Amino acid sequence: MNKKPALVTRILIGLVIAVSVLSSCVPQRKMMYLQMAEQTETKPAFENERSISYRIQPGDNLYIKVVSLDEKTTLMFNPLERTSGGSNVNDQGIYLNSYTVSEQGTIEFPLAGQIYVQNLNVEQIKERIQEILDEYLKETVLIVKLVNFNLTVLGEVRRPGQYKVYQSEINIFEALSMAGDLTEFAKRDDIKIIRQTKTGSEIIMVDMEKADILSSDYYYLKPNDIIYVEPLKIKQFGFATFPYALVFSSISTALLLINFFN
Repeated sequence: MNKKPALVTRILIGLVIAVSVLSSCVPQRKMMYLQMAEQTETKPAFENERSISYRIQPGDNLYIKVVSLDEKTTLMFNPLERTSGGSNVNDQGIYLNSYTVSEQGTIEFPLAGQIYVQNLNVEQIKERIQEILDEYLKETVLIVKLVNFNLTVLGEVRRPGQYKVYQSEINIFEALSMAGDLTEFAKRDDIKIIRQTKTGSEIIMVDMEKADILSSDYYYLKPNDIIYVEPLKIKQFGFATFPYALVFSSISTALLLINFFN
């Protein structure tokens, strides 16, 4: 007489166990960064020099500002100051008043004419222009910045999108933190970096689960890199949005009703 309710009870208990297992279907190992091969390692050192300043390429845009005690000289070299009255300007204004590197790797600068800047970093370009300006002007200060340092982060991150970087160097952890970090279903051992080269696009795969990424040549990113994070295969089952609370509540209610009628 009571065999049927008992069978239903066993089925519901089985469902509770199954849901509990599925709710933890992503192993903790798959969600951890910087795992070491040997657990005995406490303070490992990873060499990765920060002397990887980006080398300017054709199509890049440089913001160059000449600061001088002579107001006329300042306005001649900085037309942006004339239109904005010296106030802060937005990114669009800086971009429109920047110097675009030509296909020949040069920029055209007042007084100096054509200056070859390809394959030079920002500091080297600053030194080269300063040497030329010193021949014509005295007591000038030069500011050189790379304008178009954009990063695009796509896939299993909390805030995918394009981000502007206002610093000369950025590593992959800093880039992902801007996008809100990886989600629980991100494939951390196969992060793809899409990088533009002279001949086309290059796809680089990095493993963020291993600590030796800190010494990788691709730990630091370059302007206009695209980071793509693939999802784990388990996400296709839809567990990311599974209504666990509703399921547990329904099962609990069913068990109470069965117990009541028994």
